[in-house]
Amino acid sequence: MSSPAVELRGVTKRFGDEVVAVDSLDLVIEDGEFFSLLGPSGCGKTTTLRIIAGFEFPTEGSVRIHGAEMGLKAPNERPVNTVFQSYALFPHMSVFDNVAFGLRMRKVEKSDVENRVRRALDQVQLSRRADARPSQLSGGMQQRVALARALVNEPEVLLLDEPLGALDLKLRQNMQLELKDLQNRVGITFVYVTHDQEEALTMSDRIGVMSEGRLLQVGNSEKIYENPESRFVADFIGDINLLNATVTAKGLARLANGVEVGIGDRHPGSGNVILALRPERLVLQRVDEDVPAGRNQLRARVARRTYYGDVFYYDVEAGLEEHLEVKEENRPDVERFEVGEEVLVTWRPRAANVVSD
Repeated sequence: MSSPAVELRGVTKRFGDEVVAVDSLDLVIEDGEFFSLLGPSGCGKTTTLRIIAGFEFPTEGSVRIHGAEMGLKAPNERPVNTVFQSYALFPHMSVFDNVAFGLRMRKVEKSDVENRVRRALDQVQLSRRADARPSQLSGGMQQRVALARALVNEPEVLLLDEPLGALDLKLRQNMQLELKDLQNRVGITFVYVTHDQEEALTMSDRIGVMSEGRLLQVGNSEKIYENPESRFVADFIGDINLLNATVTAKGLARLANGVEVGIGDRHPGSGNVILALRPERLVLQRVDEDVPAGRNQLRARVARRTYYGDVFYYDVEAGLEEHLEVKEENRPDVERFEVGEEVLVTWRPRAANVVSD
């Protein structure tokens, strides 16, 4: 049985006596996996990446790459390469020479440099721009040059620290698909750090969500989005309604407005809970319409309607601590509701996840 690509055991990183950047982190990243560390600024994800790379050493714990203990090995002694948000390309060099620079510094034979650079440029689909200067390239192309420069060293693990952060939205979305396609082509392990939920959900085989130095949940995109285990993960990934409730019986809970609703079978036996409801799982209906059996319902009033082109977002007041957010597709067959209109908010019991605080 082969060893995992990356294995962190009990990794803690302290800066001084007070700052704990990474706190008792255990993580296994499988060979050939596209794994994303996701979380807000300051959560410890970049520090974790730097520990894998060798730019930082853990205060406690161990780091293994394909079963080999890294200990105090320097970055150039580890079978990894890192791509940063800043491309740091040499402006006076061609694309070819930028990619070849590291190999030449290591005095790799000229014929081998030629073959490896050409192969790396093929992988990022820039063979035809080998003679161009960075200033002649778009931001996305410059990012691909930086990727080629890392890949040409044939790392076992490629580490990427928010590499798309400097790109505009449209280009960033295109590069997400290109990066995933690239990872599939080269077949090596990618460890990707981002604060962008869409990036992580789009590209990753698995995601690790971090907060305050701790790894809160690991899973594939669907599990992280559909079944968050904590209030933080539910609130950080996508839009969410978080409702305080009290379990009253098996499969039932009472909301703050006194309405009893079904919550399926994924919940504690009793006590106070938090219900997590995605806005797209809620449905608005007119008060005089029949509600299908097996749905919860709340009488509410539309407080705000916001147009986003393909969808409408409704804020509705239902006697709870906060307004509910409802997301409806903008289609001819989907009814629209006006501000001030009385409505029913409905959802199926299994649409509600029970999460920890």
